[in-house]
Amino acid sequence: MSEGFNHNRRSFIAAAAMTVVAPFGVNGCAARRVTSAVAQLPVEGEMPSLGGATGWLNSQPSAAGSPRGKVVLVQFCTYTCINWLRTLPYVRAWAEKYEGRGLAVVGVHTPEFEFEKDVENVRRALKEMKVVYPVALDSDYAIWRAFENRYWPALYFVDARGRVRHHHFGEGEYEQSERVIQQLLAEAGVGGVGQELVSVDAGGAEAAADWGSLKSPENYVGYERSENFASPGGAIPDKSRVYAAPAQSGLNQWALAGDWTVGKQAVVLNKAGGRIVYGFHARDLHLVMGPSARGASVRFRVTLDGQPPRAAHGVDVDEQGNGAVTAQRLYQLIRQPKPIADRRFEIEFLDAGAEAFAFTFG
Repeated sequence: MSEGFNHNRRSFIAAAAMTVVAPFGVNGCAARRVTSAVAQLPVEGEMPSLGGATGWLNSQPSAAGSPRGKVVLVQFCTYTCINWLRTLPYVRAWAEKYEGRGLAVVGVHTPEFEFEKDVENVRRALKEMKVVYPVALDSDYAIWRAFENRYWPALYFVDARGRVRHHHFGEGEYEQSERVIQQLLAEAGVGGVGQELVSVDAGGAEAAADWGSLKSPENYVGYERSENFASPGGAIPDKSRVYAAPAQSGLNQWALAGDWTVGKQAVVLNKAGGRIVYGFHARDLHLVMGPSARGASVRFRVTLDGQPPRAAHGVDVDEQGNGAVTAQRLYQLIRQPKPIADRRFEIEFLDAGAEAFAFTFG
């Protein structure tokens, strides 16, 4: 990063410990708002170069790599991060409202999982999410390192002189973020911006979390970062094994049943009929998963407390809990009506070849 750029990361981590509901570590998805309102916008340093991009989507490098003379909003993302997905409606709305008035919105896609390095996966996902602004592919983490970034999502606000003036990690503080954009445009001499704020009506996985009911943090299922695995005997890394699930699931405990291989980033189902069981407390349950072979389709069925989800089904399943894994992405499996309580979630895969990476909640 340019000399003198300072995130004040020590203060950020201290604040995060008090304000973040779903925990995250270094190189993690930031869940809640973590910066405080500022009356003035200090100069934090020069905007680091985007030249480390391994490619670009929605733009040519020459058009998006050096947007000097414009106010720039840089957002770090990875397409399966639920926290980024819930910020996306606002970033899209800001791009639509202000790009004709001197704002350049630039996404930086830095992958968390190996499959997120696949350009076609990213291209498909961004198209489905209606992301039309330029996105730098940062598969080698060069831009991530240049910004000394640590979190998805992260916003960096750059003035028309190329100086970073504000940053924000995680979800929330959308009004403050838009006020920063308006202030930087005004400083750049753009007239008629006004003070009205965008209004979004997000649905599906992009809808804001029900923070008051959220008692389940994100959890990975690969052995590298998984917690609270409850199958008897524990996990055997990188070897096929038949697992069993306990009859009862404690809150935030999970288990496998059937023939699985537990890998570093994911668990892979070797034979049809395998299940994943999870005890959770949240309105929404999502699972990052995909077929282990490109182009394959793996059927699945989900239940809540042993019954079809019915009115509690997510956008990727029907009322009976039926769905299919066809691409490597985040699937919304449960969206409960209130009241929210401790529930036992199960997903049974009717075909072999599914791989699961992480559970997230909302």
